[in-house]
Amino acid sequence: MSAVMQQQVQPEIGAGVEVTAQATGQAALLTPDALGFLAGLHRRFERERQARLAARRARQQAFDAGALPEFRADTAALRAAEWTVAPAPAALRDRRVEITGPVDPKMVINALNSGASCYMADFEDATSPTWANLVTGQLALCAAIAGTLTHEAGGKRYALRPQAEQAVLIVRPRGWHLDEKHLRVDGARLAGALFDAGLFCFHNARALAARDRGPYLYLSKLESMEEAALWEAVLAHIEDRLALPRGQIKVTVLIETLPAAFEMDEILHALKGRAVGLNCGRWDYIFSYLKTLRRHRDRVLPERGQVTMAQPFLRAYSELLIQTCHRRGAHAMGGMAAQIPIAHDPQANAEALARVRADKLREVTAGHDGTWVAHPALVPVAREVFDARMRGPNQQHVLREDVHVEAADLLQPCRGTLTRAGFENGVEVCVRYLAAWLDGNGCVPIHHLMEDAATAEIARAQLWQWLHFADAGGEPLALDDGTAVDFALFERALITLPSRLHAQPGLPGASRVAEAIGLLDRLIHAEELAPFLTLPAYERLD
Repeated sequence: MSAVMQQQVQPEIGAGVEVTAQATGQAALLTPDALGFLAGLHRRFERERQARLAARRARQQAFDAGALPEFRADTAALRAAEWTVAPAPAALRDRRVEITGPVDPKMVINALNSGASCYMADFEDATSPTWANLVTGQLALCAAIAGTLTHEAGGKRYALRPQAEQAVLIVRPRGWHLDEKHLRVDGARLAGALFDAGLFCFHNARALAARDRGPYLYLSKLESMEEAALWEAVLAHIEDRLALPRGQIKVTVLIETLPAAFEMDEILHALKGRAVGLNCGRWDYIFSYLKTLRRHRDRVLPERGQVTMAQPFLRAYSELLIQTCHRRGAHAMGGMAAQIPIAHDPQANAEALARVRADKLREVTAGHDGTWVAHPALVPVAREVFDARMRGPNQQHVLREDVHVEAADLLQPCRGTLTRAGFENGVEVCVRYLAAWLDGNGCVPIHHLMEDAATAEIARAQLWQWLHFADAGGEPLALDDGTAVDFALFERALITLPSRLHAQPGLPGASRVAEAIGLLDRLIHAEELAPFLTLPAYERLD
């Protein structure tokens, strides 16, 4: 940072707090009081965050050595006991359609105006965490809550509908594993989760509470009840500091890791004064299955297109989540269908919408209380399905007492094949998403599917696992045509990709394709599967 920038930022903030970047509007956001608030969160909770991350690493080492996830013996009494979470506030009793997406001003306006029940403003998988994106996103949410947000682009002006017609806002901060490198406290990076949630609550919690609108959060990437308990401590601290009633901040937890699927009761219990539901974060969950069981050759999955919610291990996960939530008085939220509208091809568009309807029909029939979409045009499609089958605000009366899920059901591998097209598509999705992400775009349409960090992670983890099993001796994996799955196949896919991508006009992140290829090549050749693709990629941002 230049000396001029330091003069603009540093004299206003307390000792031990350093902001290392500049973005338009940040002075109004990062006030001395706001920075002091964030510093207090870091100093109180960073040691425990690092302990939780160390526990993750230790547990993964056990899985790599042959252990399998299982239901905890030390919490059996908690699972057997009868208890419920606190009642949901009125604004969150009917969540039949939720739209998700990044936090740029245009998306915020379109999502709030979309007709969805709720809008999940995503600082995690759908946002590339450039400093400009984070500052712009926080400012957009502040303006939206104040009712002043507008946006102009392409000769068009976007403005919010009256508050009574807007979707209910739910914010998704980054997971515990991500840092915010642009803000340091006592020489250490602030947790991305504390930056996102802390800054949002600092500026907006009182206004939202006054309107009985929260604040409401989605919590991502949790792996244990202890990580949920850390969030409980953080949110209670925020409430105390902002003079809010205890339990004012309500949360929905994404069950998007394999270890968390074995601790749904425990996670709800740790947050029972503020938890209103769990969500089937299916794409991250598939990634977590791959990552957790990466050394288990007997649990290799087929190509992504064949890993559907009809597969037994995913159906067991979904049904256990519904049963657990409804027993505890919480919402069981469904997940995201990746399809998006296809404007130039009516037949392909009709087929995509049919797949979305089928996915939503499966969810509402199983007992889910709501679902996700990634595009405003899909809101009426999902709403039509849920309105026809869910007459009340939710389905918590559907207890699913017929469901009996054992550990083996959650771990059962699915059978299928690996085609050349499937392998090459995995390479292409990784490269295209990485290039766009490095260029500041965290949500990218590829082949008529909306790809975010979670879906790119599936492709990356599968490539690593397929290739490293092929390289580890024994019988190699093969494509359905008999071709060996080896690093030569991977290198050929990488070599032929740039010419095909550069032929596509307007490709997001086109200038960073070579950088993305180099990064993916290193990640796939590494002896260990990197826990998250966004960790090494983050060091290349800004």
